[in-house]
Amino acid sequence: MPHDPFARALADILLNQASEFVGVYDVELDWFTQVNPAGYRLLGYPSAQALYDDPDRTLRLRPQGESDADHPTAGHREFEAVLRRQTGDTFWARVELTGFFIEGKLYFLVRISDIDRLHQAEHNLAQSVSRFEAVVANATIGIIVCDGAGAIVSANQMAHQQFGYAEGELAHHKIDQLVPMVPGRRHDRLRASFNAQPSVRAMGAHRGNLQGLRKDGSVFPVEVSLSYFHLDDELYVVSYSVDITQKKEAERELIAQRQRVERLNAELEQKVAERTHALLSTLEQLEQRKDELAKALAAEQELGELKSRFVSMASHEFRTPLTAVLSSAALIEKYPEAGQQAQRQRHLERIRQSVNHLNDILEEFLSVGRIEEGNILARPAELSILELLTSTVADVQALMKPGQAIEQDVDCPETVWLDPSLLRKILVNLLSNALKYSGENARVRVRAHCEAGVLTLTVEDQGVGISAEDQEHLFERFFRARNVTNVPGTGLGLYIIAKYLELMNGTISLHSTLGVGTTVTVTIPYQTHAAE
Repeated sequence: MPHDPFARALADILLNQASEFVGVYDVELDWFTQVNPAGYRLLGYPSAQALYDDPDRTLRLRPQGESDADHPTAGHREFEAVLRRQTGDTFWARVELTGFFIEGKLYFLVRISDIDRLHQAEHNLAQSVSRFEAVVANATIGIIVCDGAGAIVSANQMAHQQFGYAEGELAHHKIDQLVPMVPGRRHDRLRASFNAQPSVRAMGAHRGNLQGLRKDGSVFPVEVSLSYFHLDDELYVVSYSVDITQKKEAERELIAQRQRVERLNAELEQKVAERTHALLSTLEQLEQRKDELAKALAAEQELGELKSRFVSMASHEFRTPLTAVLSSAALIEKYPEAGQQAQRQRHLERIRQSVNHLNDILEEFLSVGRIEEGNILARPAELSILELLTSTVADVQALMKPGQAIEQDVDCPETVWLDPSLLRKILVNLLSNALKYSGENARVRVRAHCEAGVLTLTVEDQGVGISAEDQEHLFERFFRARNVTNVPGTGLGLYIIAKYLELMNGTISLHSTLGVGTTVTVTIPYQTHAAE
């Protein structure tokens, strides 16, 4: 066979210049006779000779559980295994063995690739999918996913219950089968319109009363919100449904109660009018008798005062809690028997507790509700970052503990176009948190930097810090770190900030160390002139 002039060069490229482990394994010796630099470094050896001389020879070229008798012969095979480095630590690897013979001896060309990161990514993906499936399956609202043609791709357990179908039966049905036919309403046109311009539609945003159609043909009132996503360039629509039968019943009961109150008020007014007429008649008859007339006048005054106090009391004591009491009428009606007074009393007590609790946290809840219902929009205006930051720092002076100070560093020479109200609320919340969770004599640093159309705000404190475990949940609603549960708060602040930043196309990140402090960084794109 003629000598191949490229053989040596190709062998050098394959063995010595490869970025992965490449080596030659002597089956009879049961160890490597050649290995490239990338190979001995991957296995934690300082040199190839150190690998050749290793007396332990911990690396074995067989999958876990395979014995020496199962050792492969000539040919090619691949498998994944956990390999141990010379330092003792392990990693997942893909091993490729290609057998060949030289002078009757069996050797293997060995290629080893480090796939540790791939295994970790696959593990994380599997966990993420499991969490998503658990949340959807156990959701207390109906969730249905359809493709662009309206065919149901998946539906959770609650959706099957709402519409009267057995588990898994909704798959491959058309979404139109869950909506009763209404004259003049074409579901195919509505779907085509949504597909042309998909958008997120909040619960209750639809006009008119929506109804769902059960499998048995019965209908029920329903509230629906919509969202969407794209997968492999195909549009999918997600429908979230809530059966509001009890809500509608409560509304009807509320109307009936209001009508009853109106009738009682009318009867009362009639009685007051009749009593007043009788009193006037009596006064005319007793005009000659001063003592009796004085008593009659006093009685009339007393009656007027009683009427005024009654009207005031009714306005305050009846109307204010009436909505909360009547909204639970449907629940109380479930216990009509005389022996069920305890259940009725339990629901009444829950109503009282709920009203007291909701009054305390109503303001922040309303803020979250306005954000999620899309009632808050970013309205950019020309502003000076320096002026906004200076005035905001002045606003939070009252929150400072003894010895606390706020240091400012602003590098934004030009005016920018951003929503001043949302930006101020973000700054106030961040500075308030920094002061609240820092001790006396602490320094809070706030920096603003503008470059390439991006505003970067950094708030750094010397507070109690947040554990790495808690940092994963800080932007969830109502979540509070475990080391600050004794400090007042609702756990909505960072969630609201994140939502404001979404409206402004901004981002937020946080770095914190327990006992050292926390640094929050906000980035927001901006324009230098009004949008056309």
